Amino acid sequence: MASSGGGGFYRFVIRRSVNMLVVLFATLVLTIALLGPTMDRILADGVKYYVVEDVSHKNIKFKSAEERQQFIDAAVARNVEALGLDEPWYSPKRFFNTVVKVMALDLGRSSFLASDGGSPLVRDIILEKIPKTVLLFTTSTLVITIIGLYLGAYVASRPGSLQDRLNSAFAVFSGSFPTWWVGMLMIFAFAFAYHIFPARATPLTDPSDPAYAGDLLYHMLLPLITLVLVGFGSWAYIVRYFVSGVLAEDYIAAKRAAGIAERRILYSHALKNAAPPIVTVVALSLAGSFGGAITVEAVFDWPGMGQLYYQAIGMMDIPVIVGLTYVSTVIFVITVFATDIIYAYFDPRVKVS
Repeated sequence: MASSGGGGFYRFVIRRSVNMLVVLFATLVLTIALLGPTMDRILADGVKYYVVEDVSHKNIKFKSAEERQQFIDAAVARNVEALGLDEPWYSPKRFFNTVVKVMALDLGRSSFLASDGGSPLVRDIILEKIPKTVLLFTTSTLVITIIGLYLGAYVASRPGSLQDRLNSAFAVFSGSFPTWWVGMLMIFAFAFAYHIFPARATPLTDPSDPAYAGDLLYHMLLPLITLVLVGFGSWAYIVRYFVSGVLAEDYIAAKRAAGIAERRILYSHALKNAAPPIVTVVALSLAGSFGGAITVEAVFDWPGMGQLYYQAIGMMDIPVIVGLTYVSTVIFVITVFATDIIYAYFDPRVKVS
């Protein structure tokens, strides 16, 4: 039986691994297919730009302007052929140069953007933005989760009370407004009216300055407060729903009959048994937070992946758009994969399937 269980678990892991690769592959192919014509034009223009820059840098002497142009045209043609840009995106050469390379995290060079260090490599630009997005959105997700767990469990133990009704009303109210709109109101109130926080969340301090970390945290406070304010009501309502279901179980009534304190029943037993679906929601929220939010980061001017997405779309920087889409998908799929594996490891039904 143990051998069969282990085999079932390993088959589950293999199936999930294959599904993860299929999702990543399909997402990347779909993104490139949608951007194909535009990507071809921009990549061809990029090749011409780099050839002209290379000729100027090497200071090659030409007898005439016509000879220089012929040299550039020939070099561009060679590079276009080498990259496969003279073929459709789905041709074998293009397929390798785009899909396979991106899946291996060879994301190429940005057409217009660069990292703070001046690197045009998409990988460097994204790696520079990920920590800031993680700092803001993962922190807000954790704060929302902690508040929601305790508030949701509290109102679940008092169904129909004033606190329960207020929590439900606030969840509906806060969830009815887009975060970026609330963010604009917060900026108007606390940056322009009362001058408590800066209007822009991008610090002016140089990243190499020792004071940069503290300045970044200070600039992060207003978007963090906004995200928590908008999110904790809905999260508390979700927790209340799950905990209320557990509190209606017979074994909870038995524990009350045994004289166990209500607080211990609520937080040590009910919340613990409601944990599986709650952990799933938390994991998915954290996975989604790595990608940031385009509108929120654009409103607050937060220097994360969402703002980078906004800039790349505005400039039609195709390599950055493709790279961001792929990296965000990788992070999300890996998080879901890890959650599935943890559940499967502790679920005997998976082991013996």
